Amino acid sequence: MNTRVKVETKDEISRIKALQKEVEQLKKLLLKKDLDAMVEESYLEVAAEDLGYKSIAELKKS
Repeated sequence: MNTRVKVETKDEISRIKALQKEVEQLKKLLLKKDLDAMVEESYLEVAAEDLGYKSIAELKKS
């Protein structure tokens, strides 16, 4: 049977917890960024359609 022992100082444990918290915050920020981009894309699609354009690219060119 393989046994693994991990020795960490209090500072290391605090640092690990801080990094885990930062990773969670970054994941949430990335998710929000992706959702914002999807909403913006949807608004552009609706605007292009309402203004009579065939695509977003056509709207952006005008």
